[in-house]
Amino acid sequence: MDDESLLLRLRRRLAGYRPRRAWYSAARPAAVLVPVYLVDGQEHLVLIRRTDRVEAHRGQIAFPGGTVDPSDAGPASTALRESREEIGLDPRDVELLGVLDDHITGTGYRITPVVGLVTRTPYPFLPNPAEVAELFWVPLGWLVDPAHRSTRLLWREGEPVTDYVWEYRGRVIWGATGRILHRLVCLLQEDRPA
Repeated sequence: MDDESLLLRLRRRLAGYRPRRAWYSAARPAAVLVPVYLVDGQEHLVLIRRTDRVEAHRGQIAFPGGTVDPSDAGPASTALRESREEIGLDPRDVELLGVLDDHITGTGYRITPVVGLVTRTPYPFLPNPAEVAELFWVPLGWLVDPAHRSTRLLWREGEPVTDYVWEYRGRVIWGATGRILHRLVCLLQEDRPA
C-alpha cells in the first residue's frame, strides 16, 4: 500500500462501496460495530472477548454487537445500541463510515458489520462485565499485513468454509469476526473477497 493513511483509505473505499446483502430467511438478523480507534495517531480496531455467561459465542473474540431489536431503525442503530450496552460507547462519539458485506454464521445469524470511527480519544470505554470479559484494540496496519493472517478449512453442513485466523498477543481471532476482518482487509487492498 502507498503512504495514504489507513483511515483515509478506509473512508474512500467505504464511500463508494456497495455491500452484499444476504437474505437467508432462517437467519436471525444481527449487527456489529467495527470500531476504528486512533491510538497515538495510528488506526486500531476495538474488539472484545465475550464472557462465558452470554447466550451465544461464549469466550470468543468479537466486535460489539448483537441481535436486531424490533425498535432498531436498521443495522447501524443495532450496532450503536449494542456497543453502548456492551462497551459503554456513546453513539454521539461514533462517526459512521459505512457498511461491509453481510455474513451468515454457522450459529444462524445474519450479521451486518457497520464501520464507525470513535471520534473521542482517549475514550473511557466501560465494558459490561456480564457480557465482556476483556476489551482490547489491535493495530489495523498489523491486521492488514498478510504475514499475520493464516487460513484453515472448516466444514459446515458438508460444505467447505475458509476460516481466517489472526493470533494477537495470545488472543485468537477467527470465525465470523475473522471473516469480517478479512472482508475489511480486502476492501483496504482493493480486492473484493469471493
